[in-house]
Amino acid sequence: MRCWFGIVVALQVALAATIANAQSIAGYDEVHQPVYGRFGMVAVQNRVPAEIGARVLEDGGSAVDAAVAIGFAVAVTLPRAGNIGGGGFMLIYDAATDEAISVDYREMAPLTATRDMFLDESGNVDPNLSRSSHKASAVPGTVAGLYLAHQRFGKLPWRRLVEPAIELARNGIVVTHDYATTMARNQPRNCRNEATCGYFYKPGKVPYEMGERLVQADLANTLQLIADQGPDAFYRGAIAQKIVAEMQAGGGLIDMASLAAYKPVWREPLRGNYRGYDLVVMPPSSSGGVHVLQALNILEHYPIAAMGSGSADEAHVLIEVMRLIYADRSEHLGDPDFYPVPVGWLSSEKYAAELAATIDLRKARPSTEVKPGTPPAAESEDTTHYSVIDADGNVVSNTYTLNTSYGSGISVRGAGFLLNNEMEDFVSKPGVANVFGLLGGEANAIEANKRPLSSMTPVIVFRDGKPWFATGSPGGARIISTVLQMLVNVMDHGMGIAEASAVPRLHHQWYPDEVLVESGYGPDTIRMLEGRGHTVKTTGSINTSLQTVAYQDGKFLGASDPRRPDSAAVAPVRTHVAGD
Repeated sequence: MRCWFGIVVALQVALAATIANAQSIAGYDEVHQPVYGRFGMVAVQNRVPAEIGARVLEDGGSAVDAAVAIGFAVAVTLPRAGNIGGGGFMLIYDAATDEAISVDYREMAPLTATRDMFLDESGNVDPNLSRSSHKASAVPGTVAGLYLAHQRFGKLPWRRLVEPAIELARNGIVVTHDYATTMARNQPRNCRNEATCGYFYKPGKVPYEMGERLVQADLANTLQLIADQGPDAFYRGAIAQKIVAEMQAGGGLIDMASLAAYKPVWREPLRGNYRGYDLVVMPPSSSGGVHVLQALNILEHYPIAAMGSGSADEAHVLIEVMRLIYADRSEHLGDPDFYPVPVGWLSSEKYAAELAATIDLRKARPSTEVKPGTPPAAESEDTTHYSVIDADGNVVSNTYTLNTSYGSGISVRGAGFLLNNEMEDFVSKPGVANVFGLLGGEANAIEANKRPLSSMTPVIVFRDGKPWFATGSPGGARIISTVLQMLVNVMDHGMGIAEASAVPRLHHQWYPDEVLVESGYGPDTIRMLEGRGHTVKTTGSINTSLQTVAYQDGKFLGASDPRRPDSAAVAPVRTHVAGD
């Protein structure tokens, strides 16, 4: 039995939105109803960047143009995750050629990074080094990645796409309830760094309050250099010099050679099919795409729709599938330029059938009994996502991050932006979990110029050969399970994208051997799961945030997850007219 979690969440979010300067939650003109549009759609974790993306579409920009503008704008409005000091993945569908392609702009380890760089004299992992020091930062990829996508698929000038973010930073943003709350919560850590404290807090280390205006002058100057000079300013010019100066002052590893060596990579997406629907997903160095396909292949062995959404039977199968895929993640996933990731085997129907045969529908299998599979010899928490579809049918599903909330907590003095702590996503020591509780091995060991493994999972789903919907979410280790449940809710249970975003979710990642269940699950379901041997831990929210756009029945649709009160789906109100 499932409670009406969607209604509860919508009411909670509506209340938060009223508190937050009476901002409405786009995507929900009533419970479980998406926003509709005629000329395209954007869905973003932050309303102001969503509106900027919609204006880019109105001005004749492509989906990639809108994605670039959104990416820079979110760097101003959502500093805990939006970034120019981090990296991510962009999945693109080009309607003109009917082709999908992806940009891997994940960060890269500096040239002087070493395998044991986060171990102390006793050989133990020092989490402060890997999470909150200058050494925690890998070489950022966002600026180069967005530029690469724009050079191939952009229609509007680069400068035009960066200018809205410059204006936001220079003129100031109105602090929202969400922004004020997270800044206050993270004040002790952020204010350990003088630059971060000066950029994001008032004099005396006092957090901004909702409704106040935050001006980011140094960030505006940095964005202006990027608008004028492109990525060269960031990787070889004045911004690079400020990054290196910051590294030298704090004992970090990023130097001019490491910045100049950074390159985003075009990668061929992975493709799969689930119950007649085609999927395009991100390949490694993202683990999300591989394991979503793996999970769906296993789920095809079960009558998920007949089990019923939110039932104990469905929840049990989902948990057991998650347990299996996260075990494989720990062993087999890493940067494909450094490690032969056995993608074909992991996403094969044969291996899925073998895994499905290990699932007992009557009881949980302890994680101690689940080990990563062995491939045949021949085979080798704060993030943000946004989705865009334009009037021509081009689609972008983009996820990028600083890793943990506010990254390392260290800002580049004189440049106005936070640095990532993505080196934490490598395996500092086999058998020692990272900040998200994820385990790993040789495939994800630290090496110079290597990209750390990620859970980011941008997805595009096709129906009858045409893009149907695109989705993705922030949430660290919980991204994969969140996106998987979104896909199941839509493709198995026939939910609309808004309802599918709002219903309760659960999460299991092999270790720790416990199931996180949102409070919307009914007590009967939880009792039955416990009766089958699951250790269930109830939480108010899994704290992920699906951002979804779709095209259906001649209309564009958008839905933003109600778990994040500033999220918004926004439709352009007109198409571009020559001479506008």
